[in-house]
Amino acid sequence: MSSTVKGVIARSKGAPVEVVEIVVPDPGPGEAVVKIQACGVCHTDLHYREGGINDEFPFLLGHEAAGVVEAVGEGVTEVAPGDFVVLNWRAVCGQCRSCAKGKPQYCFNTHNAKQKMTLTDGTELSPALGIGAFIEKTLVAAGQCTKVDPQAPAAAAGLLGCGVMAGFGAAVNTGGVSRGDSIAVIGCGGVGNAAIAGAALAGASTIIAVDVDARKLEWAKGFGATHVVNSKETDAVEAIRELTGGNGADVVVDAVGRPETYEQAFYARDLAGTVVLVGVPTPDKEITLPLIEVFGRGGALKSSWYGDCLPSRDFPMLVDLAQQGRFPLNDFITETISLDDVEKSFEKMHRGEVLRSVVEL
Repeated sequence: MSSTVKGVIARSKGAPVEVVEIVVPDPGPGEAVVKIQACGVCHTDLHYREGGINDEFPFLLGHEAAGVVEAVGEGVTEVAPGDFVVLNWRAVCGQCRSCAKGKPQYCFNTHNAKQKMTLTDGTELSPALGIGAFIEKTLVAAGQCTKVDPQAPAAAAGLLGCGVMAGFGAAVNTGGVSRGDSIAVIGCGGVGNAAIAGAALAGASTIIAVDVDARKLEWAKGFGATHVVNSKETDAVEAIRELTGGNGADVVVDAVGRPETYEQAFYARDLAGTVVLVGVPTPDKEITLPLIEVFGRGGALKSSWYGDCLPSRDFPMLVDLAQQGRFPLNDFITETISLDDVEKSFEKMHRGEVLRSVVEL
């Protein structure tokens, strides 16, 4: 029997979000219904509301979530009712050519629930990143549920579902930062600061935070940045080179996703260094680089999908590290809010006042 619960939708491009009643079907084969306990407000949700992802309105927003499995459908064995889980948006298939190569983190056939959640008039909703978690309970593919330590606070654990995992993974998984390396991170919001925290955990010796907002640079120091550069006042490339003996950083992470920040990242890396793009560009963004520079600098230009993570491996590990006090997961939470406050949290995000607002249900 389906359930009718409250959730937050974006009905049309740029319109304020609304709290409405949503019909959640019982889980079908391979699906699970999860009672949401907490969900972070990510910039990707704002991208959806602004039409920056696609135009499949209305959207059910929210995706950085943790909660408890309420029911599962036929054939589900990986989770059971009562399990505390973090939701992920890349449920791997286990059968595609990438999975067959032993690289499920690059699965080319990730999937979501087959059934649709709807408004009470039957209008089908498009759940953000296949999740839709600004809601009292949501329907997902069972593979989108990753069991973690149930003692972990839901508000913090849920952030692994997107931003924190994306940033940590960009530095550690994609960039391969290790002991003694230098890294520069351009853009110090939730994703960028997670990259900084990941680099600190991995043992990087020089961690350079770059942003135009002095408040975000102060946050970056708290997550492990050894140096900060305000690129509104200083040439970021020159500053990064000066802080790395004139060479450039071993790894530069672009957590913004704009042509100008990518160009900074490209020129701020050392010879044979690595550029990692984890900030999501809008479809209209383009970049031009001299091909001789691409060749002559060597190294690697990489994009990072979800921090190249494997949720079943990485989520429990990071929760455990947080529980041990070795990874500052709780520090990403600026405030906790209700479903009614999501629109206000978008405004605060625009003004750079919050690292993460988290909806608690």
